[in-house]
Amino acid sequence: MKLDIPQDAITYQLIIELRRPVHVAVGRLGEVSFPIGRYVYTGSARRGVEARVRRHLSPQKRLHWHIDYLLASPRARVVEIRTFSDEECVVNRRTRGDIVVPGFGASDCHAGCGAHLKRMR
Repeated sequence: MKLDIPQDAITYQLIIELRRPVHVAVGRLGEVSFPIGRYVYTGSARRGVEARVRRHLSPQKRLHWHIDYLLASPRARVVEIRTFSDEECVVNRRTRGDIVVPGFGASDCHAGCGAHLKRMR
């Protein structure tokens, strides 16, 4: 996937497609089930959004962030990448969708987002 990330980007969204359900252990969240659908994950990197996104897209990585566990599944496919100059929680709150796994991707969130992964409607 070609990346064209602006220099002022600090927040990114990964649009993830699941054509089959995914069941995976996600760090401290434990065993999690994701139904079929499209999901949007919102993350940020103050310096190096492109490097962070490349890391997420890489099949060879240590599983660290919640999203790494989902993306490690061969059933998960990133189909689009969006970038923003706005703060992560601002972008996440503007994004419509349903929270499937409370707390997913929001370990360090202090804005009360509930999760930074949403199933798109």
